[in-house]
Amino acid sequence: MEPRNLIPADLTGAVWKKSSRSGNNGGECVEVASNLGGVVALRDSKDPRGPVLTIAPAEWRTFLGGIKHGRLRSTS
Repeated sequence: MEPRNLIPADLTGAVWKKSSRSGNNGGECVEVASNLGGVVALRDSKDPRGPVLTIAPAEWRTFLGGIKHGRLRSTS
């Protein structure tokens, strides 16, 4: 893995979306903001003021493709 410069993303205007598969029972859930242009942001829905992980849109698409095609599986 290549080292990267960590530059804080401007999250102003982020529209956070929770998975439609998530219930409202306070369980584990990730929210995604993909409307930022050039970055996809992820956060814990239970801690919206907490840390945010940002990744490139191409990396997000690769991750989603891995899930959809069964290459990534839950360990729980």
